[in-house]
Amino acid sequence: MGLFDRISRVVRSNVNDMVSKAEDPEKILEQAIIDMQEDLLQLRQAVAKAIASQKKTEQQYNQNQSTANNWHQRAQLALQKGDENLAREALQRKKGYAETAAMLKQQLDQQLGQVDSLKRNLIALEGKISEAKTKKNMLKARVQAAKANEQLQNVMGGINVGGSMAAFERMEEKVLELEARSQASMELGGSDLESKFAALEAGSDVDDDLAALKAQMLGGSNPAQGQLPGSVSASGASTNVGAPVDAELEALRAELDSF
Repeated sequence: MGLFDRISRVVRSNVNDMVSKAEDPEKILEQAIIDMQEDLLQLRQAVAKAIASQKKTEQQYNQNQSTANNWHQRAQLALQKGDENLAREALQRKKGYAETAAMLKQQLDQQLGQVDSLKRNLIALEGKISEAKTKKNMLKARVQAAKANEQLQNVMGGINVGGSMAAFERMEEKVLELEARSQASMELGGSDLESKFAALEAGSDVDDDLAALKAQMLGGSNPAQGQLPGSVSASGASTNVGAPVDAELEALRAELDSF
């Protein structure tokens, strides 16, 4: 392959790629319909011209055929009158018009075939244009749907779904953490309250014991109850040895009374 052939192929490929990228389906479809309608208009004009030419040829044929018939009648009249020369001249005229009519008849037949073919092509083109318009609308709808879907995909692609879901998961973890802390605070507050009531209940028992002890210590009026064992002599009289003990006991009682 020569250098110029390679360059030509590269240029054509680049041009085709540029044209392909520049093609807008909706605009191309519209232009295709416009081109087909222009072709239809030209075909209609061609059919009209062909029909007009056919009509003209048909008129010329009818005129020459009618003139040939007239000369035939004149030839008959000349023979009836006994003028063969005039009849011969009339037949010569008839022959000329008849030959012209025959040529026009061939031309007319050809024109009739052409007009019939043009009419069929015209009907076929009209049907193709109607079909093309329907297909154009369908293709335009598909193009618009494809563009809308592409835009939607672009929008969806631009949204960071993973990041958004991760944010939701983080916020859910924070909510769970806050709920756990709240529950822990409630439990801690409840346990502190329980401990306070337990302390009160325990203190109540101690107070009851202390009150019972006070009642026991202060309720006895017998002096002998205030003496320690061994403080009584063998004769039953008090000795001086228990005096300090009694004084200490009285001090203890005074201290308890102050509570």
